[in-house]
Amino acid sequence: MTDWWYNHKTGEVEEGAQSLSSDRDGPFATREEAARAPEIIAERARKWAAEDADD
Repeated sequence: MTDWWYNHKTGEVEEGAQSLSSDRDGPFATREEAARAPEIIAERARKWAAEDADD
């Protein structure tokens, strides 16, 4: 099974861990999911911020 990563420095999707860990987000299950990484990360951040506001 291949892991997919999003390189936030280059904006490219990578098959397997190809770049420095500090430059990539993941792993993701599919190439399509990795391509949506910026959206997914923003959604998670909003969710965490809302949870923190409730505490």
